[in-house]
Amino acid sequence: MTAEKRSSTATLSRPCVLIIVVAGVERFAFKGVASNMVTYLTEVVKMSTSAAAMSVSTWAGVTSMLPLVSAILADSYWDRYSTITVSSLLYVTGLIGLTSWALLRKWMPCSSLFLPLYLISIGQGGYNPSLQAFGAEQLDIGDEDDDQSSCSTPEEKGRVKSAFFQWWYFGICCGSLLGNSTMSYVQDTVGWGIGFAIPSAAMAISIAAFFCCTPLYKQKINQPRSVRGTSFPDSIFRAIKSLLASVSAGKIRLSLRHDDEDDDNENNFSELELQGKALKVAEVTSPKDSLNEATTKPSAAKIIFRLLPIWTVLLMFAVIFQQPMTFFTKQGALMDHEVGGGVFVIPPAMLQSTITVSIILLMPLYDRMIIPLINVITGSSKGITVLQRIGVGMVFSVVAMAIAALVESHRRHLVAGQMNIAWLLPQYVLLGVSDVFTVVGMQEFFYTEVPSAMRTIGIGLYLSVFGVGSLVGAVLISAIELATAARGAGESHGWLSDDPQVARLDNYYWFLALLSSISFVVFTQLCRCYN
Repeated sequence: MTAEKRSSTATLSRPCVLIIVVAGVERFAFKGVASNMVTYLTEVVKMSTSAAAMSVSTWAGVTSMLPLVSAILADSYWDRYSTITVSSLLYVTGLIGLTSWALLRKWMPCSSLFLPLYLISIGQGGYNPSLQAFGAEQLDIGDEDDDQSSCSTPEEKGRVKSAFFQWWYFGICCGSLLGNSTMSYVQDTVGWGIGFAIPSAAMAISIAAFFCCTPLYKQKINQPRSVRGTSFPDSIFRAIKSLLASVSAGKIRLSLRHDDEDDDNENNFSELELQGKALKVAEVTSPKDSLNEATTKPSAAKIIFRLLPIWTVLLMFAVIFQQPMTFFTKQGALMDHEVGGGVFVIPPAMLQSTITVSIILLMPLYDRMIIPLINVITGSSKGITVLQRIGVGMVFSVVAMAIAALVESHRRHLVAGQMNIAWLLPQYVLLGVSDVFTVVGMQEFFYTEVPSAMRTIGIGLYLSVFGVGSLVGAVLISAIELATAARGAGESHGWLSDDPQVARLDNYYWFLALLSSISFVVFTQLCRCYN
């Protein structure tokens, strides 16, 4: 009876809930800065629309790619708690630097703006993957082969994992909603200085709360042997020195597992050989382990390469994921911002909050309504797999881009400001629905498909999809500008022109929808041969 009751509901521990709240505050801080950055660059820094979009896409791309580097540092040369500590300090320093730049803008060169922005990138690159992996460690489910946990069955463990990732995404969406809605309004109406200062203060308070609650965390703070027994500053330099030495030698050591009860065990490592030949793993095993070599688990390199096909086809979803922060915002700037008979004026960046509102409303209904409905339709009680969940979200993203193209095509035939900004709501809502399926599915997929000691790397792989996708989006913008620009009277009249009368954002949206459709077809073929 107790087991049935326990298996029917997936509950999270208090440390998990605390870390989800901390992650939500981080999203509030980042979205409070990033969601309106295109407007800041175009209206305050006086960049062109395409230059601002490329700058934001590149910045977002680097921000999302850095977790791969920090993940290797956290899993193999350091530990997740220490990575959170250092990266959070860099994060807050970058936010404070951005606030200072906004207040002292008249005396600052424009190029210096990117110094605090990329300091935020470095901080977030270590903070987010380590925090999520550290939060998942607080789940009392053990490893896949561990029976010493409160979860008695694999199904129950899977249910608790899914609940964690869903509520994790729910938490960061709540933070994103507050950041998108309140901060864009403050920045547009009160001032950019206070609009950047509030996220900085919120981030600092959340980090202080995280460290004050350290005694609640169940997991021990494990460190590699190379940094154990050293002071905290020394451990930083030793870990970085060890990583740089490994890269220069052409090898990176990845821990295969954590053995808390055996600190002297040095045999639980794989070495990724980064030489000019095929990537392989050199196992460092004991003679006893070598007898069971044929039955050992897949090497670290094979695990990573096994995930790369799925990782690659998700890049176009990541390109679409960046549109609300760039061209969707500029599209809204060309419309009538008044709603309710002129009672409310909606800043274009605030519409990004509709994505998170749709996620917040849909997330609690996923297990209670969507999955039962799918079970009725399919006649199965197993719901949908993680890959199927990702695929459903990809379809919604394609539909969102098609609707965005239709709306933009209609807007072009009207006088500027004649079309109300509310016409953009469907494309924002559909992107929110696609996030519920694809983004949550990606988190669970990349986290569960790697060994427990590589979980931060798994989260880093998930985040790097959006990083590389942002860079792909920036390359697409440059390529489209070169391919479509027709020089006349000294001005560019391509699809992405600053002149709204000649710009063809609708063609750009159709092009993204086409590329995403091709990616979805390839994704379905990969799923057929993926075990």
